[in-house]
Amino acid sequence: MISQRELLKRAIEARKKAYCPYSGFAVGAALLCNDGSVYTGCNIENASYSPTNCAERTAFFKAVSEGKREFLAIAIAGGRKEAKELEACYPCGVCRQVMSEFCDAEQFEVICGVSEDTLEVFKLKELLPKNFIL
Repeated sequence: MISQRELLKRAIEARKKAYCPYSGFAVGAALLCNDGSVYTGCNIENASYSPTNCAERTAFFKAVSEGKREFLAIAIAGGRKEAKELEACYPCGVCRQVMSEFCDAEQFEVICGVSEDTLEVFKLKELLPKNFIL
């Protein structure tokens, strides 16, 4: 299985594809499926803001559209597009709710990194203790 650091490397690579002409804040995500496959995503902005999609949701929607339904972890890397250093980047509330739709909150890991050596790891339940459920 892929390591947390390797997953973060893939998020950093995905970040390079971000389309962020309005905020200038580029985010990449790498989503690890239970079968070992990895889906990446980047943030995609829009001039009217509302249709903007976060990197995390892009990765999830790509995976789900390919039939994946079981996930182990997601790594997130973000920062100013032109900056050499990453900044701590945590998923927004909407992304956390999407994660809760498909992931076991007790087991799913959210890896937020500023480098391969500096990362924080959370269980989804820590980041979204009161998710919306029917």
